[in-house]
This record gives sequence, C-alpha cells and structure tokens, in this order.
Amino acid sequence: MGINIDDFSINLLQRLIGFNTTNPPGKERECILFLEGIFKSEGFKTQIIGKNDERLNLYVCYEGKSEAPPLLMYGHVDVVTTEGENWKHGPFTGKISDGCIWGRGTLDMKGAVAMMCSALIKMKREGKKPSGDIILMIVCDEENGGIQGAKYVCDEYAGLFKDVKYAIGEIGGFTMYFGERKVYPIMIGEKQKCDVKMTFKGEGGHGSMPVRGGAMGQLGYVLNTMDKKYLPCHIIPEVKLMLSELSAVLPSPYKIIFKSLMNPITCNKTLKLLKGKGRFFEPLLHNTITPTIVRGGKKINVIPQEITLEFDGRILPGYGSDNLKKEIKTLLGKEVNMEITNFVKGPNKLNMGLYKFLGDILKEKDNEGAPIPYFASGVTDARHFSKLGIQTYGFTPMYFEKGVDYSKLIHSANERIPIKALKFGTDAIYKLLTGYSSSRILKS
Repeated sequence: MGINIDDFSINLLQRLIGFNTTNPPGKERECILFLEGIFKSEGFKTQIIGKNDERLNLYVCYEGKSEAPPLLMYGHVDVVTTEGENWKHGPFTGKISDGCIWGRGTLDMKGAVAMMCSALIKMKREGKKPSGDIILMIVCDEENGGIQGAKYVCDEYAGLFKDVKYAIGEIGGFTMYFGERKVYPIMIGEKQKCDVKMTFKGEGGHGSMPVRGGAMGQLGYVLNTMDKKYLPCHIIPEVKLMLSELSAVLPSPYKIIFKSLMNPITCNKTLKLLKGKGRFFEPLLHNTITPTIVRGGKKINVIPQEITLEFDGRILPGYGSDNLKKEIKTLLGKEVNMEITNFVKGPNKLNMGLYKFLGDILKEKDNEGAPIPYFASGVTDARHFSKLGIQTYGFTPMYFEKGVDYSKLIHSANERIPIKALKFGTDAIYKLLTGYSSSRILKS
C-alpha cells in the first residue's frame, strides 16, 4: 500500500512538536515510545536503548539485499528551551500558519526526523527493498552533549553499526543564498568542542580603595585582547574545498574574497574588511574561544581576590587542545592560569564517497541550485559516530524561498519550517534511500 508522504510527514511533525522534550531535563521517553509504536505497526525491527528510563533512544532497521554497506540515518528529538521567548504561536502546538509548521524543533531537528521516518516508511510500504540495510537511530540528549544519547549508544552498542561507513544527520542540504545565487551546503565536517577555564587572582580589599592589576584588571586585559585580535589562521582541506567550490559557482567579487580568505597572510585582514559579513567564515578559518561565563565578586563593596572566566572553545580538525592553549598564550603575550575542562575529539579523516550522490539528488530537486561541501563551526552527534569510523554528511534538505533566513530561527522564538521545505526534504531523503547502492559510492 502506498503512502501520501506529504500528509504523513506533516502530521508526524505536528505530533512530535507536541512532546515537550526541552533539554534539560529532556524526558524524551514518551516521544521515543510514540515513534517506536509507529515503526512496530509498520513491521520494522526496533530496539529501545537507554541509560536512563526517561532518556531513551530508538534503533530501527530495514533489512536490505546486502549488495551495499548499511546506511545510517540519525536525528535527535530533544530541543532547547523556550524560556523567556515571545512566540506568535505556542512552541509545542505544531500549529500550521502562513504556510509553515510552527514550534520548537521544527528546524532543529524534529522536522528532519519526520522526513527520515516518513521516507523510510514510504519505501517499506511500497515494497522497495534497499541495496543495503537502512538503519535509523533516533537519539536523545544531543542538545546537552549526547551523553545519554549518541555517545552512550556508540560506546555501548557499537555492534549495531557494524560495517556502516556513511550516515546522514544534521545540518545541511538547505537553501542558502549568495546574492541571487542559490547553493545547497552539504556538511562534510565539523569542529571539535573544547571548554577552557582561566582563573585570575589578585589583591582584594574594600571597594573604596582601588586595586591596579588585580583579578578584575587581568580579566579586562584578556577580554579586551581577545576582542581585538584573531588566533592564527589555518586553511584545512575541508574549508579549502568548500571555498574553492563556492568560488566556482559565485560571481567574480566572491572569487576574489575567497581567494584572500584562503591565504593565511591575507585571511585576517580580509575578515576585518568584511566586518559583519565575515562572521560566517571567521570560525571556519581559526580555532576559536568565546568567553561565555564570568564568576567572581559577591558584594558591591568588596574587591574579589579570584575571578574565573570560562570559554566555549572550538578546534579545527587536525589540531588538539595543546595547540589551542599554545595559540592563546601567544595571543595574550603572557602566562595565564588556564585549564582545559572538556575536550571531545571530533571527526578527522574525511571520506567523500557518498557526497556526489547527495549532490546529484539536490540538483535533481532544484537544477538552479549548486550543491557545495560545507564545514560546520559547531558540533553535532557526528563526533560520536565518527569514533566507529562513520562519515556523516549533514543532509537534511529544505527548500527555502529567498527573503527569510530560516537558519536564524534555530534555537530562537518563532522557529518554524515551511511545509514546502518539509516536502522537499522528505522526497530528497526518499530518493537517497531508494537510489542508494554500491555503484553510488565513489572511492574517496
């Protein structure tokens, strides 16, 4: 029996939005069990995996003909908070308005989960046997490190992913505009998470008697220096490939800019000239540390003797936490009390074997758009699956009309996905599942 894939995906997303899976605390249990019920009723092989009874993960397998390696799709159903936000429509209603489905998670990433589920169910209902097993992994806890989600699954249930080489997950395949030119970025890599803490100590005292060079002064020096200067520029292969392919499809002014960005000598100067427009490219060309938390001082009239400053650090592939510490020390020109509080190694080895097929799907869907490789400044669950030798591509396709930058709605009030985008992505993933075969995999 066939399936109206559009109606199914719309209804499914609305149901998923209705589960308040704000993380923390997450409580994805009911949402995961709801999805398990759907797949069980369709005759799929399923397994519930959980480190905690309230934080469950769902494994689904559609067995194939063993003519190609298994293909993995994965997504998360936890969402970030809506606290303090002013929404036009309730964030957990899934209301349809202005051609969009509204709600927390429509873009990140219950919308993509609905696409994956709908495409897989359609394929099975139509009796189409995949060339290789199709594995769908719906996880919890992505928004808080994946400790009870992808990390737990990969650490404790690695056998479920035997022989898997390729996966699709967030984020990529959505329409992006450079002037009038449309491109579809497919994520091929991402940075590594590295948390840094600095501690400043100095003379305390009464607030009426100023102290020079104390903890506050040291803090100010560090913040001011980092605000004005860049860490060293690095041109990694993934970003070079991305900028080279962008240069090939964009008008001449962009070619000049990208050529300058790919030169370590002119990179930082070009970013300064671009000002706000260079913000997208800056983290792709540097290891970065962003100050996010300051702790110190308890009373208005007491000078604190100790202050801590915490940073959200992101490191490019091929570099580690020691490289970051050395770069920070060189930038500041002095020793500081600095420690790495958390470092999660991310994907390093790039495998482009499935990239062309994904790009061909997007070109078939929209021949006016150009697929390009994309490197993400953030981190996803790809870092956990990479430990198993799996190459993730950010491939959650969405067609966006020019005019509204939907990417800015991720983690923001009034998050919503156009119904047209949901249909576009569901059909693109369906084409991936039905067209996937060994002949589509190129030697990387």
